[in-house]
Amino acid sequence: MTVEKPTEQQYQAHLPLSQALLLPRIAIESIRPVLDGGQFAVKAVAGQEVEVACKVFADGHDKLAVRVRWHNEQQDSWASQALEDQGNDGWLGRFTVPEVGRYRFCIEAWIDQFASFCYELEKKHLAGVAVSLELQEGRSHVQQAAERSEGPLREQLLGLQRDLSGLLEAEQVALFLSESSARLMAEADHRPYLSLSPEYPLDVERLQAQFASWYELFPRSITDDPARHGTFNDVHSRLPMIHDMGFDVLYFPPIHPIGRSHRKGPNNSLSAGPDDPGSPYAIGSEEGGHEAIHPQLGSREDFRRLLAAAADHGLEIALDFAIQCSQDHPWLKQHPGWFNWRPDGTIKYAENPPKKYQDIVNVDFYAAEAIPSLWLELRDIVIGWVEEGVKTFRVDNPHTKPLPFWQWLIGEVRRQYPEVIFLAEAFTTPAMMARLGKVGYTQSYTYFTWRNTKSELSSYLAELNQPPWRDCFRPNFFVNTPDINPQFLHDSGRPGFLIRAVLATMGSGLWGMYSGFELCESAPVPGKEEYLDSEKYQIRPRDFSAPGNIIAEIAQLNRIRRQNPALHSHLGLKLYNAWNDHILYFGKRSGDNFVLVAVSLDPFNPQEAHFELPLWEMGLADDAQTQGEDLMNGHRWTWYGKTQFMRIEPAQPFGIWRITAT
Repeated sequence: MTVEKPTEQQYQAHLPLSQALLLPRIAIESIRPVLDGGQFAVKAVAGQEVEVACKVFADGHDKLAVRVRWHNEQQDSWASQALEDQGNDGWLGRFTVPEVGRYRFCIEAWIDQFASFCYELEKKHLAGVAVSLELQEGRSHVQQAAERSEGPLREQLLGLQRDLSGLLEAEQVALFLSESSARLMAEADHRPYLSLSPEYPLDVERLQAQFASWYELFPRSITDDPARHGTFNDVHSRLPMIHDMGFDVLYFPPIHPIGRSHRKGPNNSLSAGPDDPGSPYAIGSEEGGHEAIHPQLGSREDFRRLLAAAADHGLEIALDFAIQCSQDHPWLKQHPGWFNWRPDGTIKYAENPPKKYQDIVNVDFYAAEAIPSLWLELRDIVIGWVEEGVKTFRVDNPHTKPLPFWQWLIGEVRRQYPEVIFLAEAFTTPAMMARLGKVGYTQSYTYFTWRNTKSELSSYLAELNQPPWRDCFRPNFFVNTPDINPQFLHDSGRPGFLIRAVLATMGSGLWGMYSGFELCESAPVPGKEEYLDSEKYQIRPRDFSAPGNIIAEIAQLNRIRRQNPALHSHLGLKLYNAWNDHILYFGKRSGDNFVLVAVSLDPFNPQEAHFELPLWEMGLADDAQTQGEDLMNGHRWTWYGKTQFMRIEPAQPFGIWRITAT
């Protein structure tokens, strides 16, 4: 019996015989990677090897053949790859997705009659049991295979049949068990009792979805005078240094016109002077909304020239997509039905207690007049910027917008432009953050910002490497943002900034920093995780050569990331033993590339620890010799044995070592 299509099985206490006879004889269970039963697509990147595992079993002792099948939804042809029997009904295999697109995969299994025959034949032959009947049965298998084959395959099988007939018993056994016979018989196999799993989706994105370094700046602050508004043309001067630091994504907060009504002044004050620039997140004025460019930044042609110049420096420009409006946004007059108005004719401003955003109002996605016009307008805005050359978007507070909207919008955009990347700026509950990844977000901000102790970091890094997180969530380890000045950085000085930079760059394939981090800026609003004199509300010129900066260290960290494939993802991170609660010690490996990272979490004091080299990962004995290389300075040495000793000073509170077998 052959099951041509997977069956959706529902529990039935009393199963009619007619239905029982139609059920697959072979059970296919526990397939991974799969998200929510296939409701959402698992994430991958082009060129990646996708590991597939499952449980497959049937009655009796027959050998099974199990394969994974996959294809790009834009192509008709399917590829397949055999899975390997891991024992205890477990099967494991891998396949490579070569290009960006939506894929589907499934598992197929059948009873391999020839393999079953060979297994029994070999056992009996080795045990000295007479196998004349078995050899006769084997020749019948070959005869039947030839009869159902055509062309060259048929001729080869008939040749095998003739060869078998003229051989002695031991020679026949050897020929039956040969690789060439197995190959011919597999090609002619009629796959009895074929069973198919359901098809599962796989979303394959470009490499930058998994490996990228982000740098955030406010174009208006690229000036030498706080009274002069910076422009797109001014940003050209920063491109060489940003490139030299090793960044490949240059991210701007909203670049749109800023409203005047309820404009915020310095330090989020409620009164702005006539020359205060306001928050770029208060989007919209008489000069336009989300589709427009703030006139003080420059023209659309200026923006296009900046895109081209950035590309020449290996930088991709990312824009902020913030679905919020100033009270001067044209939509309030053009589409009042997109908003919720109070009985007195006023409109409620945005809040994220205890923070208040009096200069911002939000749209109502489910207002009667907003469906579908608001949804279509927002889609068209994104596509408009994509057509200008923007391929990456950081999305502000996506967890405050409907999940169905994101699932639809991201799907619509990536259907036309599959290379587009969406980063979720979502600091919210784990379930919501995971769901945003499931509905299409490429990357997400994380809890990393507030994980400081060894136990906190160990737990979080391990969690990100386990299902379902590893299949739906790509963490972007931003070390700071214009909104978040982490407590750890307030008084930890230069060592503290180095600690967070190393944890971010080595812990994930994706990391980011907001301009000023390289200068170790840390002055907070007293009692808050916010920057004093926040750049969100005023122009902030900087001296990017100021003493005490960590520019050289950041450049080297990014260089190490690029040169070591093991560091191109957060996946594969393993925690190892270092006997000191102030030292986090982990490793990543890709093929022969094996990188070990030790980070002191104490910015004030030297820390020492005995630690274990993971020789077992390399198949080496506990007393083996290995070669170590310090990736910060190129120093090399020989390690003897598994247990070693380290001392880490605050001046460089980390070690990054590449280990190789001698």
